Amino acid sequence: MSERTRNIILLSADALRADHLSCYGYDRNTSPNLDRFASENVQFVNAYSASSHTREAVPALLTGRYPDDAIDEKYQLDAPTVATYLKYEGYEAAGFHSNPFVSRAYGYNRDFDVFDDDLHLGRHKIVALAQRALDKLRNRHYARAAEINERSLNWIDSLDEGQPFFLWNHYMDPHGPYEPFDTYRERFHDESVSDKRAQILYKRAISDPKSISDEERKTLVDLYDAEIRYTDEHVGAFFNALANRDLLDDAIVIFTADHGDAFGEHGYYEHPRYLHNELTRVPLLFRHPDESKATVKYAVSTVDVLPTILSWVSVDPEGLPGDPLVPPTSEAFEDRTVFCQARGEGQHSAVRRFRACSTAGSAFAEARLSGSEIELTNQKGNAVLSERLSDHIASRVSEFKSVEKRAEKQETKAISDRLEALGYKE
Repeated sequence: MSERTRNIILLSADALRADHLSCYGYDRNTSPNLDRFASENVQFVNAYSASSHTREAVPALLTGRYPDDAIDEKYQLDAPTVATYLKYEGYEAAGFHSNPFVSRAYGYNRDFDVFDDDLHLGRHKIVALAQRALDKLRNRHYARAAEINERSLNWIDSLDEGQPFFLWNHYMDPHGPYEPFDTYRERFHDESVSDKRAQILYKRAISDPKSISDEERKTLVDLYDAEIRYTDEHVGAFFNALANRDLLDDAIVIFTADHGDAFGEHGYYEHPRYLHNELTRVPLLFRHPDESKATVKYAVSTVDVLPTILSWVSVDPEGLPGDPLVPPTSEAFEDRTVFCQARGEGQHSAVRRFRACSTAGSAFAEARLSGSEIELTNQKGNAVLSERLSDHIASRVSEFKSVEKRAEKQETKAISDRLEALGYKE
């Protein structure tokens, strides 16, 4: 297989914070398969998502652009994705996931040959209604990792022999409400917790974080870690399935997350639109047959993923803010600064939050566009990074888009039901 035709596989997990993986120093054995993958390949220990929530983080990952350039004011995809670029290189492209915020309703199926978002949109109405009723009965909020694996492997098996492919699997299991299967439910917790209790506790943590006791917080963390262990097992199973098909050794594989999750560290739970480490520091691992294993300490971003992929197929797009992370041990990146951003919501909808990250520390600021002027507030952190962050914010002004009031809703009933089950309020 030539350099231009290596299969490329992007695996991402929803709401998976780096510091809850064993290979990132966690004191629980949550990720034996990812630990092994990290030890044999390239691990970036200071990787940051471009944002703190799916609606801005995933578009950055798939397009290689900052969220304000990747989506419009209605969160519709507004830029070419990795599938767009790779189809011109002869790749078949497929995506498998079940997050409503990055479904075809928001344009994410663009340029994918197969795009399974688990929402049954476009099917016969009676079938869709029956499926939604069955999902509610089964307390099913998303497709589990085992389902995502099965669907994506069936697609791989359907391809003509030798057809190069790009595959994106996005696993929802670490996302709340944390409801691990029975075989995992007591792995990190002393007693079984019912799905109903887990749902009630998760929703109360979001709506009334001060009411959560230390013991309840521990319960939430225990269940979250169990979901990570389940996800890890099925990532490992996916690697084994690829190996059994003789597709792993010569493939390019990337594993990351769209964002993290909080457990009261800053007075909130879940992943609201702030930019603390718990929400923005994510795992980033990759294997390439021609790259030696390495542990990389300089700061990297999820906006670097697309240019890295394209460098492997000799495509050099213009205008992307990220850099190809090859070779991964490049000394040119040692003093690197990366940036995160998030739109405010509700009464803070006119606010943009920004963060600069490097191995030297962090800096934070909020920006509001008043006429042609940028008003910066809540500036804090490393002085050098604060200056870099101010320059970065100034460079983003042309991309600011009004979100004072979201236009007509894009969600169908199927999407709004799924979002409500996942703890989101519109």
